[in-house]
Amino acid sequence: MDPLSWTGAAGAILNPLLAATTLAFVVSIVSMTVLSFFTPAHTLQSNPDGSLVQQGGIYGLSEIASKYTLFALLAVLVAYIVAGVVMPYGNAGILGAISKQFTPVWIALVITFALSITFKRRLGIYGKLFDNIVGMVGFGLVMFWVFTAVFVGVFDMIATHDPLSQLSGLKNKVPGVPVPGAEDMAPGSHYLLGGDNLARDVFSRMIHGSWIVIQIAPLATMFAFMVGITLGLPAGYFGGRFDTALSFLANLILAFPVILLFYLLVTPEMVETGIPTYMAAVLFIFPLVFFAVLLNSRYHTQPSIRTPLLVVVLGAVGWIYLSLISQPGTVFNFMPGALDLFDIPGGILVVFVSVVFVNSPTIYRIVRGLAMDIKTRDYVAAAQTRGEGSWYIMLWEILPNARGPLIVDFCLRIGYATILLGTLGFFGLGLPPESPDWGSTINAGRGLLSIYPHPALVPAIALLSMVLGLNLLADGLREESLKD
Repeated sequence: MDPLSWTGAAGAILNPLLAATTLAFVVSIVSMTVLSFFTPAHTLQSNPDGSLVQQGGIYGLSEIASKYTLFALLAVLVAYIVAGVVMPYGNAGILGAISKQFTPVWIALVITFALSITFKRRLGIYGKLFDNIVGMVGFGLVMFWVFTAVFVGVFDMIATHDPLSQLSGLKNKVPGVPVPGAEDMAPGSHYLLGGDNLARDVFSRMIHGSWIVIQIAPLATMFAFMVGITLGLPAGYFGGRFDTALSFLANLILAFPVILLFYLLVTPEMVETGIPTYMAAVLFIFPLVFFAVLLNSRYHTQPSIRTPLLVVVLGAVGWIYLSLISQPGTVFNFMPGALDLFDIPGGILVVFVSVVFVNSPTIYRIVRGLAMDIKTRDYVAAAQTRGEGSWYIMLWEILPNARGPLIVDFCLRIGYATILLGTLGFFGLGLPPESPDWGSTINAGRGLLSIYPHPALVPAIALLSMVLGLNLLADGLREESLKD
C-alpha cells in the first residue's frame, strides 16, 4: 500500500486556489498596513444638500479587499474539509483522511453554531457572543477540542489506533505511512500524522490528549472558582479581621512562583507524604459549602422547598465529594466499591488538586475586589433595606452582577491550567510518562526535533490552538460584557 500525500487528488484543484487566496490575502493586509501610514482611514465629503457622507478612499478599498480575500481563504479551507469528508478514504490525502475522522466533530459544531445563532437573542451573554467575530472564532476552536475530547473519551471515536500501542517498523515514520499488513484503504490503515520514537500513532495520541485536558482543566478551574467565590464574597463584603487573615494567606501562596509551587506539589516525595490527599479533602468540600449556602439563602423563608432541595442537592454533591477523596491506600479509603463513583488515578488527582490550590488565591482576590466595589451599589442598599440576609445579598445580588469579569477570567484561567498541564507533562511530573497528554508527547518528541519534527509539532499545535481559542473567547466575552 502506498503512503498518503498531504492533499491527494483534491490537491490538484484546491492547492492552487489555496496559494492564490493566501497570496491575495497577504498582499491586501500588507497594502492596508502601508496605506494606514499615508492616507486617512476615512474622509468626509459634503453633498449638495449639505449632508456629509463618509468615504473610504483607497484605504477603504484595501480594507474591503482584505475582508473578502479572508472569506475566500476560509472558503478554500472549508473545501478541503468537505472534500475529505465526501471523497473516499485516501483520495483527499492525509488532510482529507483527518477531516473524515473528525466528521462527528464537524456535525456537532454545525449544529451548535446553527442553534446558537438562531436563538442568540434569547441566550443572554452567550448569545451576544455570536455578534462578535473574535468570540465566535475562539468559541469554535474551544468547542472543536471539547467535542473531540467527548467523542474520543466517551464514545471511542475519531482516533484510529490505541494511543499506547506500538507497531513494528513505524518508529519515527513520516505522516501518511501505511501500517504493515493493512490491505484496504480504510481508517486505521495509515499513521496519518506519522509515528513517534516508540512507534505510536501521533494522531491518536493527540486526540486522546484532548480528553485529558478537558477532564482536568475546566473542572479544576471550576473547583477553584468555588473556593475563591466562597471565601472572596464574605471577605469583600464584611471586611475586618476575616478579610485580613484570608488576604494574608492568599498573598502568602501567591508569593511562591507558580511553576515552582506546581513542581513542589506534584513531586513523588510530596505525594508520598499524603499532603495532596488532605488538600483534596479540604478543597473539594467548598462546592458542598457553596451549594448549601446558596440554596439556604435563597429559600430560607420557604422551608417546605428548602429542606427537600437541600437534602437532594447536598446528598448528590456529598456523594460526589466522598467519591473524589476516597482513594485506595490512603486514610480516606472508606467508600465501598459499589458506591464509589470515580476511580481517579493518583497522578491525575494530584494534578487536579494542584490546579485548584494554585488558582484559588487569585480568584479569591478578584472576587473580593468585585464584592468590595459592588456592595456600595444602590441595589445592594435596597436589599439591605428589605432586610435580606448577608449571604442572600452576596450570592443573589453581588455575584450575578460580577458575572462578566468572572466569566472572562474563567476562560482565561482554563487556558492557564492547560498550559500548566502541558508544562508538568513536559517535565514528566504528575501524569504517567506514557500518558498521551500533550506536554508528555511534546517532551517525548523533542529529542529528535531537528530530524523528525512531527511527533512534537502536532501536540504543540494542538496546545496552541486550544489556548488561543480560550483567549479569543475571553476577549469576545469581555467586549460583549462591557456593552451590558
